Amino acid sequence: MFTIVKLDATNSTNSYLKEWAKKADVSHGTVVLAKHQESGRGQLGAKWLSDNGKNLTFSILYKFSNLQITDQFYLNCAVSLAIYDALLPIIGKSLTVKWPNDIMSDDKKIGGILIENAVKNGYISQSVIGIGLNVNQIIFSDELPDATSLAIITQKTFDLDSVLDTILQSLEKKLKLLELGQFADLNSAYQNTLYRRNIFSKFNEKNNTFLGKIIGVTIQGKLQIQLESNELREFSLKEVQFIF
Repeated sequence: MFTIVKLDATNSTNSYLKEWAKKADVSHGTVVLAKHQESGRGQLGAKWLSDNGKNLTFSILYKFSNLQITDQFYLNCAVSLAIYDALLPIIGKSLTVKWPNDIMSDDKKIGGILIENAVKNGYISQSVIGIGLNVNQIIFSDELPDATSLAIITQKTFDLDSVLDTILQSLEKKLKLLELGQFADLNSAYQNTLYRRNIFSKFNEKNNTFLGKIIGVTIQGKLQIQLESNELREFSLKEVQFIF
């Protein structure tokens, strides 16, 4: 299903694929893979830094026929779970998904996802799904104190094409569930993978620190945290941060 286009370098695979799709009829399932991203992006403009040729940085153009914008949370679930399922045999039980879609091993970040949707008449017509995964990099800059990689975790070196193929196969399965409307299954599985779910943790909200535990994520994509007082609060992106 997937057609892979390999680049030596680009500013951002998401940006490259979006611009390409504006100028031409890019096929469904086109994957743009770059050895190096000069300006890799994460959620809400965050930077994604990666060593040249050691990691996976790629984006996929996926076209939908009947996915409502109100169901975009399940797209996030499907992509996160695809990576989770692909990496679980390699990493094991330490693997979790940190809301909204960071891939974690214990308290270290191993990967991230950026999904950008094109919407028409209330439906998602196509998505550019960007994935960054630390694979063979073993030294990270001081800007990334919480980063790790498959190589660090397992003390092994990986074939990048093989890891990519495993992720794409997993992604095809999960996106098929999405297209079949298996939202309840995707939601349940996503909730069960959540980082520090039901564990009291420290959070920061507008320079105020509080204790709470993650209960889940709403279908609108908001994080649910239960406070020590048992009050249940909901937070949107960037409204709350973990304190380690």
